Amino acid sequence: MMAQKSVIFFDGVCNLCNASVQFAIEHDKQDVFKFTALQGNYAKAILPKFNINLERINSIILVENDRLYTKSSAALRIAKKLNGFWPMLYAFMIIPKFIRDWFYDIIAKNRYKWWGKQESCWVPTTELKEKFYD
Repeated sequence: MMAQKSVIFFDGVCNLCNASVQFAIEHDKQDVFKFTALQGNYAKAILPKFNINLERINSIILVENDRLYTKSSAALRIAKKLNGFWPMLYAFMIIPKFIRDWFYDIIAKNRYKWWGKQESCWVPTTELKEKFYD
């Protein structure tokens, strides 16, 4: 049986989020991730099962083995599976979640102001389409 891929849900109109997804794709050498915009149909179908309000979410989301992770926990779990030295960032998990998420929330709250926003969701190239859910 083939292992189920971890799914990264991201804000499809956020420049920082789109750059982060492109970074993750580039460093996902073992092809463990699938990606989808929070604004997409897949997110609308899957996330309500986890009691996520798509109108209020202000975080990257990782669904892995039927478990949902948000904010810094999602980001660090993603980093753990990337190639290079990125998995070392997972050591920050020893910092209490409320402290990690406080920093995460500052960035999330200011992401449009600092990095900008697109008019519509980023569309992956033809070569990358199989890595995405609609």
